[in-house]
Amino acid sequence: MSGLFFHITVALYLAATCVYAAYLFTHKDSLLKVALGIFIAGFASHTLTIGFRWFEAGRTPATNLHESLTLFSWVVVAVYMVVLVKYGQRVLGAFVAPFALLLVISASLLPKEIVPLAPVLESYWLPVHVIMAFFGNAFFAIAFFLGVMYLIQQHYLKSRKLKGLFFVLPSLELLDELGYKCLQYGFPLLTLAIITGAIWAEYATGSYWDWKPRQVWSLITWFLYAALLHGRLTAGWRGKKAAIFSSIAFAALIGSFIVINLALGGAHGLSGR
Repeated sequence: MSGLFFHITVALYLAATCVYAAYLFTHKDSLLKVALGIFIAGFASHTLTIGFRWFEAGRTPATNLHESLTLFSWVVVAVYMVVLVKYGQRVLGAFVAPFALLLVISASLLPKEIVPLAPVLESYWLPVHVIMAFFGNAFFAIAFFLGVMYLIQQHYLKSRKLKGLFFVLPSLELLDELGYKCLQYGFPLLTLAIITGAIWAEYATGSYWDWKPRQVWSLITWFLYAALLHGRLTAGWRGKKAAIFSSIAFAALIGSFIVINLALGGAHGLSGR
């Protein structure tokens, strides 16, 4: 059943991305409403995909790259929906939808079979760690999209050619403020993810920290976002500098996530094979 809803999700995200693209070219509000409606329907189907996969696997569906990409894309869209409800930034969906589509398409190309988790790794720390990590990363993803929007809007203002996306993107002040709020939510969650991951590692292997590649890159990512948060709090980093640094940190986060998981053959190398 999860496979059926997965394919429905891909189709709806593809449709939403296409309609969002049409909106960015035409600026017709009716298209934005249609795109959002399709995107919400895709999120509902995505939720069912995750729910059925969780039931079928009997564990948190995040122990191989197919599951991790599927779950991460769901969490990113879920965080966007929260931002949408609280701040009403519908145009942000035009940036989130293609990213979610890319993740689920990538997931569709990977092995989908359910692989049992090694008994030594079975722990309630698994869902705790995964939820903390994915939601923290999702907030960083939204901060990245807001940073991209900021750089686009600033380009229009500096060039004094007020056309194209300038008329549909929010103000620089709002984009910078929302990006900072996402950082404030994402950094504590990342910190808790590292802590709970260490506790889980001690439970599974008897060691809190083994300096494995994923642990090292998690620490590198933590330092990058710590530097960004410190810069905003003490050095007055705002606007373009913060947006660029956020992009660099997110690139490191995504790069390590994809490359390391591919190299290890599963999320953190935790598949039961």
